[in-house]
Amino acid sequence: QVQLVESGGGLVQAGGSLRVSCAASGRTYSIGWFRQAPEKEREFVGAISWSGDTDYTDSVKGRFTISRDNTKNTAYLQMNSLKPEDTAVYYCAASGRRYYTTIYYRADDYGYWGQGTQVTVSS
Repeated sequence: QVQLVESGGGLVQAGGSLRVSCAASGRTYSIGWFRQAPEKEREFVGAISWSGDTDYTDSVKGRFTISRDNTKNTAYLQMNSLKPEDTAVYYCAASGRRYYTTIYYRADDYGYWGQGTQVTVSS
């Protein structure tokens, strides 16, 4: 069983930056980031394969960057040019499926989830 611990959320003004970390207790493969705003469904933000391939939802492309350090079992979500509509609880999720280049887009494909961290962007 892999545990994921997130850190780094907070309050920032529009146009600012935040970095959220996701530390895993063991080896993981595809890692995804999701977010859930109040009264909205959880949505896919982006994901990274074990080999470092990434993909993002259109609304964050060019502003968010996902990276990972496999030696530390840690992934990062760097968020720049933040907008009030980015306000949400952000979750990292990890897959234990041993595919090195696969990116998953559906929440159901991830077996491990972090506790979530609040990101609030003020206007």
